[in-house]
Amino acid sequence: MGQEEPDLYRDTWVRYLGYANEVGESFRPLVPVPVVWASYGVATAYVTADAIDKGRKAATAHAQDPTRVGVAVVDTFVWQSLASVAIPGFTINRLCAASLALLGSLTRWPLPVRRWTTTALGLAAIPLIITPIDRTVDFLMDSSLRKLYGTPGEPPASH
Repeated sequence: MGQEEPDLYRDTWVRYLGYANEVGESFRPLVPVPVVWASYGVATAYVTADAIDKGRKAATAHAQDPTRVGVAVVDTFVWQSLASVAIPGFTINRLCAASLALLGSLTRWPLPVRRWTTTALGLAAIPLIITPIDRTVDFLMDSSLRKLYGTPGEPPASH
């Protein structure tokens, strides 16, 4: 029995590209908005590359079944889009916005200190939100889209 080859998009440093938009949202109080949008570009490129990779692997394993290839691409793309980009980006955005507003109304800290504190809180929250979001997206996918495939797919590993 041979050892399974590591997945470039799940088992190497490349997976951290999926966190780019969360880092961008954390730095929103300190950087121009185009920098934040660029971070979404990096995360979306990661999601797209992972979906293409899973489609290629499915095509190799199931060359005679194009439906399985399509399912692999769609399942990976939708899961990663939700779990790696949309939900965590929204979560960090709202956390940072609320933090900045609260610090503004509850403290007399200078604006640069409030901005850096907000960024630090956003960055610190990233590892705390990953697993709950991943499990929630697993549940949502298993309860909806994956039912269309016939049987629940194997959910992608954490980004």
